[in-house]
Amino acid sequence: MVTAAVRSLRHRNFRLFFIGQGISLIGTWMQGVALPWLVYDITGSVVLLGVVGFSGQILTFLLAPVAGVLADRWNRRRLVMWAQVLALLQALALAILTMGGWIEVWHIIALSLAGGLIRAFEIPIRQSFVIEMIEDRSDLPNAIALNSFLVNSSRLVGPSLAGVIIGLTGEGWCFLLNAISYVAVIAALAAMRLAPRRIEPVRGNILAGLAEGLRYAWRHPAIRPVLALLALVSLMGVPYQTLMPVFAREVLGGGPETMGFLMAAVGVGAIIGALSLALRQEARGMGRIIMAAAVVFGAALVAFAMSASFWLSMIILVFVGGGMMMQMATSNTLLQTVVDEDKRGRVMSFYTMAFMGMGPFGSLLAGALAGLVGAPWTVAIGGMACIAGAAAFGLIALRPVEATLARGRAAAEVKGDR
Repeated sequence: MVTAAVRSLRHRNFRLFFIGQGISLIGTWMQGVALPWLVYDITGSVVLLGVVGFSGQILTFLLAPVAGVLADRWNRRRLVMWAQVLALLQALALAILTMGGWIEVWHIIALSLAGGLIRAFEIPIRQSFVIEMIEDRSDLPNAIALNSFLVNSSRLVGPSLAGVIIGLTGEGWCFLLNAISYVAVIAALAAMRLAPRRIEPVRGNILAGLAEGLRYAWRHPAIRPVLALLALVSLMGVPYQTLMPVFAREVLGGGPETMGFLMAAVGVGAIIGALSLALRQEARGMGRIIMAAAVVFGAALVAFAMSASFWLSMIILVFVGGGMMMQMATSNTLLQTVVDEDKRGRVMSFYTMAFMGMGPFGSLLAGALAGLVGAPWTVAIGGMACIAGAAAFGLIALRPVEATLARGRAAAEVKGDR
């Protein structure tokens, strides 16, 4: 069972990526906790929390499709490496300004925009690059599940460390350690030995390539509904993270350590969900998992919004993390399973738009709504929207999604027989 859960690590390139990215992600999550806490500590404003969240994600929505076209046309490893170098410099700038006592809200917004620009290109390119690290395509779902495990196990470690470090030394050290952590993933990418990837001749300019990808995704019976549900969950549900400082301080009466523990509980649930996906051996039933995970995520958000107990909130957030991770990772796996190779970069850029790109609008909406009705009601409304979206997916899209997967399995079996 253990061997099956980590079978994609037998590929040297993915193993290097797994180690380097694991170190880097701990730093990323430390910065992800320190930045909103710094904003809330400086301003005490839930609206500005939403503005900073918007600044860090809006460019991902606008530019990720361009990155997808480049991912289908250019060297993906080189693009990912340059993105990691630029992310290192962004974290270093945050560290210098904060530790020097010069940091202001406008600095945070400007550097959040810079970080969003980097992520707009890095995330879809990295998502489409995963397949180049795996020699045996049958290990791709396991690699995606292990990558999700990596993201969420670092979510367990990073926020906990950030809470302690903020309490002892301040936010600046979190930013500095994040900058240092990028060295690991840059070294891992440089050490990979990759087979040359066959890149189809360029047809038309970037806009033509983008239009071709949009038509393909819109007409595909599995890709369109999966992206639509993911976008809804990201818009209405995921912005609960933006309001976590409010829950930690105002609802539960804690400090940065409380916020770190709450985020760590989300990480525990996500790890459990990722391990369950890593043990799966087949694509059958992925549509049902996507629907059920969205229901669990939404229901857990409603319960979290109603809780005023630290320990009860911790338990509920385990389900929040598990539902969120399984819905998003299974969506990733399904898309990578059904997409044509020459459209992979563009489809993964649309995945990034749905997953990350809807975040800025969700952050603004959450910040504005929290100012009107309070953070608990805002999170509860988001949870109910996720449940409604999952119900619509089940009624309208589940059957065609599962039929598409079944056709893909049949075609693969015929190809194998030949």
